[in-house]
Amino acid sequence: MKRFFKHTYLTFRFFIITIVFVGLFIMSYLFSGLLPIVTLLFFVAVGLVLIDLILLFKQKGISAVRVLPEKLSNGDDNPIVLTLQNNYNFKTDLQLIDELPFQYQKRDFQINTQLVKGQKKKITYTLRPLERGEYYFGNLNVFVNSPIALVTRRFQFAKDAMVPNYPSFLQLRKYMLIAFSNKLFEYGLKKIRRIGHTMEFGQIKDYVTGDDIRNINWKATAKRNQLMVNQFQDERSQPIYSIIDKGRAMKMPFDGLSLLDYAINATLVISNVALKKQDKAGMFTFSRKVENRVVAERRPSQMNTILETLYNVNTDFSESDFSRLYIDVKRNITQRSLLLMYTNFETLDALHRQLPYLQAIAKNHLLVVIFFENTELDALIKENAEDLLSIYHKTIAEKFVFEKRLMVKELHKYGIQSILTTPEHLTINTINKYLEIKARGLI
Repeated sequence: MKRFFKHTYLTFRFFIITIVFVGLFIMSYLFSGLLPIVTLLFFVAVGLVLIDLILLFKQKGISAVRVLPEKLSNGDDNPIVLTLQNNYNFKTDLQLIDELPFQYQKRDFQINTQLVKGQKKKITYTLRPLERGEYYFGNLNVFVNSPIALVTRRFQFAKDAMVPNYPSFLQLRKYMLIAFSNKLFEYGLKKIRRIGHTMEFGQIKDYVTGDDIRNINWKATAKRNQLMVNQFQDERSQPIYSIIDKGRAMKMPFDGLSLLDYAINATLVISNVALKKQDKAGMFTFSRKVENRVVAERRPSQMNTILETLYNVNTDFSESDFSRLYIDVKRNITQRSLLLMYTNFETLDALHRQLPYLQAIAKNHLLVVIFFENTELDALIKENAEDLLSIYHKTIAEKFVFEKRLMVKELHKYGIQSILTTPEHLTINTINKYLEIKARGLI
């Protein structure tokens, strides 16, 4: 009986009819001839309520299943599939309330639908998580109304499900196809062409028409008494490290996602591209100290190691220590490597404070400093200034935007490559820079 009352609810129509009957009974005191009619209608209404209860509780009712992905992709739209089946022998109106993880703080999530007799239906909605970690789903509540619609029965399914939210593996698949299909120009990026002879030796082969005569091997030609040429292949197995700044400068959010998570998503993608290009991929993070280290290697399990490490990156967004980063790089990375450093500088003074350490790292490695444009400032600059305060705000915004461009020139002056990008274009711009460096043979 307790379960019966727990899953039974009265509808809005029931309360409207109740209010109408209260009014009619009050009127029947004024008009005595009205009382028998009102009494008859009242018993008819009670009978309809009983019939509604019998229709809803006598049969098996509704079955539902929530299908969750094995893991969520951070910052992307993840599909959640609900499968419903109507086992009643009449048409039903359904209200679905899925208890979403607390990270969404969403209390008005509801889906309304209808099912005819015996119908099976799939409903898909999407969730965009913005924080890595564990996401706990509660009950899937299905509220059912019969055609009478005076009483609602509640069904509960799929209790207590947990799904981990990993760095964006959906972007990984998307950008991997782009990197290997030569379609970077479709994203507004320049084409990459190979410059010079930045190859490592492969083999000696017979000369055929079209081979570069500069590659003729004269010693082999003299021995064989026919033209022989050196055949080269792309340089491989070069260490590619992604260095992620976990300091307070990376806490700034854009479109709900922090700069740190943008950098984590980009690291996952560029590591996969590097491995597919036969390079060694590694990573580590730093703030007050260097953590989350994955040594650059090229092995089958490397991507899974990087993915799990990125999933477990935690920080309190404290001040970053670039001096400790320099000491760690000098001590632990002995081979010349490509270092992709994800960080952020909001002022030229902030860059100058860390510039000596960046110069020291760049002496032994190819360092690419990747930092971010402030898109909120761009939006402010485009607004029309209507008063003195607006003019002041626009002037300050333009100053900060101009300083970002000066940072690029300042780094270039000291031989340090850089990428200044918006957060949403971080991944594709990083891939393009990596392919450019490979094509130019800078490492």
